Amino acid sequence: MRVSEKLQKNREANGTSKATFSFEFFVPKTSQGVQNLYDRMDRMYQTHPQFIDITWNAGGRLSQLSTELVSTSQSVLGLETCMHLTCTNMPRQLIDDALQKAYESGCQNILALRGDAPITSSEWKPCEGGFTYAKDLVRYIREKYGDHFDIGVAGYPEGHPEEEASPKLVQYLKEKVDAGADFIITQMFYDADNFIEWCRQVRAAGIEVPIIPGIMPITTYAAFLRRSSWCQINVPEAFMAKLDPVKDDDQAVREVGTELVAQMCQKLLDSGYVTHLHMYTMNLEKACIMVLDRLGLLSEDEDIFRDEVVPMPWRKSLHPQRRNESVRPIFWQKRPYSYVARTSQWTADEFPNGRFGDSSSPAFGDLDLLGSTSIRQSPQRALELWSTPTKFSDIAALVIDYLHGKLKCLPWCDVALNHEVDTTMPQLLDLNKHMILTLNSQPRVNGASSADKIVGWGPNNGYVYQKQYLEFLLPKSKLSQLRDFVNDMPSLTYFAVDSADELHSNHPDDTAANAVTWGIFPGREVLQPTIVEKVSFLAWKEEFFDILDEWKRIMGENNHSESVALLESVISDYLLVNIVDNDYVSDGDRIYDMLQRLY
Repeated sequence: MRVSEKLQKNREANGTSKATFSFEFFVPKTSQGVQNLYDRMDRMYQTHPQFIDITWNAGGRLSQLSTELVSTSQSVLGLETCMHLTCTNMPRQLIDDALQKAYESGCQNILALRGDAPITSSEWKPCEGGFTYAKDLVRYIREKYGDHFDIGVAGYPEGHPEEEASPKLVQYLKEKVDAGADFIITQMFYDADNFIEWCRQVRAAGIEVPIIPGIMPITTYAAFLRRSSWCQINVPEAFMAKLDPVKDDDQAVREVGTELVAQMCQKLLDSGYVTHLHMYTMNLEKACIMVLDRLGLLSEDEDIFRDEVVPMPWRKSLHPQRRNESVRPIFWQKRPYSYVARTSQWTADEFPNGRFGDSSSPAFGDLDLLGSTSIRQSPQRALELWSTPTKFSDIAALVIDYLHGKLKCLPWCDVALNHEVDTTMPQLLDLNKHMILTLNSQPRVNGASSADKIVGWGPNNGYVYQKQYLEFLLPKSKLSQLRDFVNDMPSLTYFAVDSADELHSNHPDDTAANAVTWGIFPGREVLQPTIVEKVSFLAWKEEFFDILDEWKRIMGENNHSESVALLESVISDYLLVNIVDNDYVSDGDRIYDMLQRLY
């Protein structure tokens, strides 16, 4: 959705003018930095930003990273994304390439900037075949793509390095808007009174598009002074009076800075000119969250967010070819990057209703989007997170730490645990303590409100249902007992497979999909967004054992031979099992009761 439409929707929702916010991220210089940024963006997604934007780096690999970040945040993370685009070092062909990639990724928002002079030059000059002013870039985008893109431009309440604040600068801004711009994002500032006066001048000049102030949180005293000096902005005396006495205490600087910036933001919101705050994150998390929390903008109770944030019980992609995706195998519930990567190149006939599809497809198993490694952490980070397990109980201890929230990810799980498992937490902990390693689960739900904060999803005024599901590792030696116990409980169906593809199942029709999550909503057909099926389970089996093999390789490269031997034994001696309890009505935990008998 276009940024201006999202802002308008917020203003109109239930007659409220509750403030909203967005985040800006820049492109890291290393591949691991990019990976860590994805993780940070994923966490910050939970605060419900209206959009994020990604800065632009012209030329070579950094330019490619800019477009990759836009595509991944849009398609994998499901974040409405705005891409910066500058005129600096950008001939028309490069601009065309960047716009086309943004268009193909589903991005509908561009921040069109002239850009700063290259480091090698003392003054700004257009490159050959490029544009001279931001208004020219705005006009070109509008002519080439019509109304597909919402186009933002920069505003300078305290002047530009090449032009002091003046009516002339406001006129330049009007020319950009007249060329087709839809919203304005301003440079950072700390002088609220000056900003409000500038807004008055902007409106007096006939500029009616949304004005979005750029907010720079205060993290350290040195960074505060450096950024203020670099942007040539005025720092009110009140800021210095409160920050200078604590300048040598970083924690105090952040606390005082948070209060100062939050007070400034509240003044902006009270002025009537502003309904949205754009946070310059500098790829950091804590300072922005502290400001938003101080302003009371982190509530999760607002219905205005629901249709965009929880349309499905899994992260919904905003890629144009995936917007209507309605079904996903439960095995990738906690590996959204892998799932989107595997299915990114599938055409509509190979990807019916969003299911994993036909294993005969030439695209089946493709992982080009995010590289071929199964573990999304660097080898060094993997060692820091998961150490060097030497016995199976060490791996079980990692899962227990994950369940307790001490770990945010595991080799086979990219996302942090949610509160859905709270009702089955004692059982999960007990299973792992008895060496039944749990990988994924969901509790039984029988007609919960779609507005429920933990299990709710989809439109308001509906009801959601879930069959209890558990995925785990089991020694091959216990397979015959498992099969006997499952036969005693007719409501349970299972798949069990080893690394050599020997499959066991009691499914009456193992070619059919078993819906494990569904919803009933007014005026709509039944939605069944999460399924278990044989083909996708076998595809997940391949990925899971690849993950263990990758983990083993990391251990071997770091000379941890006992860990290598352990993981080899897990790969050769254990089964990957999933069990569904198809009785979602009756009380009790039949899966746990059955597995207890295997102790």
